[in-house]
Amino acid sequence: MIKKIVICLMFMAFCSCASKKDVIYLQNVNTLSQDPALFETKLQPDDLLMIVVSAPDLEAALPFNLPVAATMAASATSMDVVNAQVRYQNYLVDAKGFIEFPVIGSIQVGGLTKVQAQEKLVKEIKKYINSPIVNLRIMNFKVSVLGEVVRPGVIDMATERITLLEAISRTGDLTIYGNRSNIMIIREIDGVKTYNYVDITSADFVKSDFYYLRQNDIVYVQPNQIKVNSSAVGPNTTVIISSVSLLITVVALIVRS
Repeated sequence: MIKKIVICLMFMAFCSCASKKDVIYLQNVNTLSQDPALFETKLQPDDLLMIVVSAPDLEAALPFNLPVAATMAASATSMDVVNAQVRYQNYLVDAKGFIEFPVIGSIQVGGLTKVQAQEKLVKEIKKYINSPIVNLRIMNFKVSVLGEVVRPGVIDMATERITLLEAISRTGDLTIYGNRSNIMIIREIDGVKTYNYVDITSADFVKSDFYYLRQNDIVYVQPNQIKVNSSAVGPNTTVIISSVSLLITVVALIVRS
């Protein structure tokens, strides 16, 4: 009789265990080739750009840099004014991918990589000054992560390079109820929203277009079936049903013996 009970308990415990294939990330990572990952950020509408132009002749470059007068507090001293950093005008990429740039006027940068946009600006500025240097940076690079993560929210980036795994880690990782094999990434491409799914339990996704996130991407971690079921019947009901089922099984075995 005791032997039957032990076997039954072992069977119930085995059936209730989740497979590690549903939880572990990058399971076949050793099978991937070591090719370098290439990634370039492309400029999009609503990107806020800081563009600074310099040249050997600093005065010649001044018309291409629009400074923003910083508002100083009434109590600011002359030393505060001396130490204040010069801030430059930011440029908003409009819905058609254009910015309004000093001297040059309207110029299209949407859809270009940063390098391509810099080269295009240099080509235009060369018409006015010699040997210009253009530095360009996206000031509002952000991604959003929501769903089954510990701390959902918006991630503001100081850089323009973030992987899906890094974004997940910044939100405290996935909860145990997160579906790791079907993470949705909402991305706008040429004005059209696309809905894409990534399986982070397989290392193959590091070769996809969604290993690196782009500005304004939205990452949604869907709940797994356990969370879906518990939301329908209550978080404690599943545990109670399992316990009652186990008790009934044990009692039935005792009676039969």
